[in-house]
Amino acid sequence: MLKRGMLILLAALICLTIVSVETARPKVAEAAPAFAKGADVSWVAAMEAQGYKWKDKNGVQRDIFDILKNDYSINSIRIRVWVNPSNDYGNGYLTKERAAALAKRAKAAGLSVMLTLHYSDSWADPGKQTKPAAWKNYTFTQLMDAVWNWTREVMTTMANNGVTPDWVQIGNETNNGMLWEDGKASVSMKNYAWLINTGNNAVKSISSSTKTIVHLSNGYDNSLFTWNIGGLIANGATFDIVGMSLYPSTSDWSTKVTQTISNANSMISSYGKPVMITEIGLDYSAASTTKSFISDIKTKIRNISGGKGLGVFYWEPESTPGYNGGYNKGAWGSDMKPTVALEGFLN
Repeated sequence: MLKRGMLILLAALICLTIVSVETARPKVAEAAPAFAKGADVSWVAAMEAQGYKWKDKNGVQRDIFDILKNDYSINSIRIRVWVNPSNDYGNGYLTKERAAALAKRAKAAGLSVMLTLHYSDSWADPGKQTKPAAWKNYTFTQLMDAVWNWTREVMTTMANNGVTPDWVQIGNETNNGMLWEDGKASVSMKNYAWLINTGNNAVKSISSSTKTIVHLSNGYDNSLFTWNIGGLIANGATFDIVGMSLYPSTSDWSTKVTQTISNANSMISSYGKPVMITEIGLDYSAASTTKSFISDIKTKIRNISGGKGLGVFYWEPESTPGYNGGYNKGAWGSDMKPTVALEGFLN
């Protein structure tokens, strides 16, 4: 009996060791689509909490993910995450837990997931990269530790909800770096590069094949991208993809697309990095023009040689005219039916 008991105990220890090893090993993301046709729908959680319900073009009420996927060929969803956001529906709300719940829904619908990590309690963009309040007085070493820990917390929260993100942006529109003043690129490109590395390494420690993105606005501005991306690489930053935003006007969108494609090719040839357009938008009132804009940039990015153009994401198409105090680049009407804009993804 003693010998049999010892054998059972030994078998249990071996099983526990195997489970521990599997738990510790970074997860591998499921294969992302060869070309992402995507939508940032981060406002969905808040809009649903406010009672919004979406209809398709025939006026039939359906789940927003179902409409995007099956009516407009969207295959990927982008979701932002803030550190300690307020409960403000338009300018906060998306904690890592709420973002994970949204990502879980997207995955269940058969959609790939991109996270955009705003290392802030609210909007991080070219005009502001404000540290989270809890990190305000950190030394730079403490700041890197905070980036590492929070990034891993987000990734772990996703994993606990059965989600392995296909892509993760390390920051959002970091034209002049992130986590100002310490990570301001014009003050210290080295600090900025170290913060990007910290975020990249934290993502990879949880999911080894999730692709990381450095994302800047004004995709047509080659001088900005050369200074920023070139500066990061010169300072040893490691990341996988160059991300771009593009918000043209109805009169210059064609020119801006041409300039953006030229810049994308420059990034590919200069730094060997593939390119993804992670945000686009055009005025709600010009839905037919927006359809043409989406179709044009999507086709031209997809046709970049060597398969180095990885996708295009429309920003908050589910929003209605004037949502959140005046945003007018959505693709749904006040009647909760879509415009023709997203039809640009169909061909």
